[in-house]
Amino acid sequence: MSKVLYIKANIKPEGQSKTYQISDSFIDEYRRNNPQDEIITLDLYKEGIDFLKGEDLGAIFGPKTEESKKHPILKYAYQFVEADKYVIAAPMWNLSFPAILKAYIDYISVAGITFKYTAEGPVGLCSGKKALFVASRGGDYSKGNGMQFEMGERYIRTIFAFYGITDVQSITADNIDVMGMDVDAILDEAVNKVKQLAEQF
Repeated sequence: MSKVLYIKANIKPEGQSKTYQISDSFIDEYRRNNPQDEIITLDLYKEGIDFLKGEDLGAIFGPKTEESKKHPILKYAYQFVEADKYVIAAPMWNLSFPAILKAYIDYISVAGITFKYTAEGPVGLCSGKKALFVASRGGDYSKGNGMQFEMGERYIRTIFAFYGITDVQSITADNIDVMGMDVDAILDEAVNKVKQLAEQF
């Protein structure tokens, strides 16, 4: 049995997010194909994820004990490392993703939990796991000149590799804000892709 952590980062109300239309379809299909797996949904806005404060640094850089697993910040890093698979759903905002997702990444980037320092440099502690990044994007950032401006998916791949997670796939819906584009067709194509992926994720 696998544990899937479904990380959601969109402020839009339920039912209005194009990104969630895609990612929820993946989760529904994954659950149908893997009824024995545990799926934990982590909505970052509902969690009230905030930026790290000075008083949090003692826990972040301090010793990791059984008691630290209950810490209001560190509990997210422990939850992350205990999962086997990850689904990150976040729309493109200003060439990246909503700031709350970066704040969450600051919560889980903890030495001694998701990575460690060695004489040869940092080593990820989450190897052997896999992830899916889902995003809707207003323009075309999958090819051509647009690729150089895309920093959301690129950052997720980089930071997850830092944790030791190199199996990172992505499904994106591009051009949804471009005049004249068939948005329904774009979303349908993305949904079909995630449903196919869910069969072997």
